[in-house]
Amino acid sequence: MRIVIAGGHGKIALLLSRQLAEAGHEPVGIIRKPEQADDLRAVGATPLVLDLEHSTIDELAVALTGADATVFAAGAGPDSGPDRKLTLDRDGAILLADASVRAGVRRMIVISSMGADGFDASSDDGFQVYLRAKSEADAAVREHDLDWTIVRPGSLTDSDPAGVVTLGESVARGSIPRADVAALVSALLVGGTAVGRQFEVTSGSTPIVEALGAL
Repeated sequence: MRIVIAGGHGKIALLLSRQLAEAGHEPVGIIRKPEQADDLRAVGATPLVLDLEHSTIDELAVALTGADATVFAAGAGPDSGPDRKLTLDRDGAILLADASVRAGVRRMIVISSMGADGFDASSDDGFQVYLRAKSEADAAVREHDLDWTIVRPGSLTDSDPAGVVTLGESVARGSIPRADVAALVSALLVGGTAVGRQFEVTSGSTPIVEALGAL
């Protein structure tokens, strides 16, 4: 499969690209900075330089032509201001969904955030704006004619992967290694499971494939 990953230089995206490449798939990572290209090549991904915040639907759709799936793993980051959280975390995801439809790519996976719908609409706090951006992006993606899955992980860590999770429409707050999120997304892509589903996930005791199969 050819999988185009928005936010291709992010930690989860790099882990996912390596896993996909090692399994014989073709990951393509969308990056904004050309100097990041070698990092993608090192994990087996093909770099695609394109700025989601300054691209049209048509430009992105051309880049997606021939893909089997798209993954939104982009984010403005904790040091970004509220405006970029909206233009990238929200609008970037919606743009990828729009372009996926135009390019005829049905499968789309969004990496969102646990508790996204609980944002304080009256707050301009950076984290609250981030949750709002994720919530509004997720809502927009759900309205698209796509085989979407929305993954809402808990707090992300750089711990070694455990391969076991707690997964459900709503689960108790907790953390999860980025490597396990990558493995879960890989399993979704390969298995074609959880289409039209949105769920939260943290570390737990159930193997990833088994947890997805129980949805």
